[in-house]
Amino acid sequence: MLKSKEKQKIVGEHKIHKSDTGSAEVQIALLTENIKSVLSHLKKHPKDTHSRRGLLKMVIKRKKLLKYLEKKSKRRYNNIVKKMGLKK
Repeated sequence: MLKSKEKQKIVGEHKIHKSDTGSAEVQIALLTENIKSVLSHLKKHPKDTHSRRGLLKMVIKRKKLLKYLEKKSKRRYNNIVKKMGLKK
């Protein structure tokens, strides 16, 4: 889990306007960081199936958000993929 200061930092880096906390870019960035933390947990605890299930849900949600963003704005999609270092 991300701490609130880490979340605020991520939101600050990816927000579109001053009070933005829920845009697709912010959600994708938060999910990506959460996925990284769960992956590191699963490397230490490979039999933790509940965390693995949560990880799969997060990956699917991020994939849906990326697909939505790609349809809505190709430029914003390309920017977030480049920033987060994701595969297209």
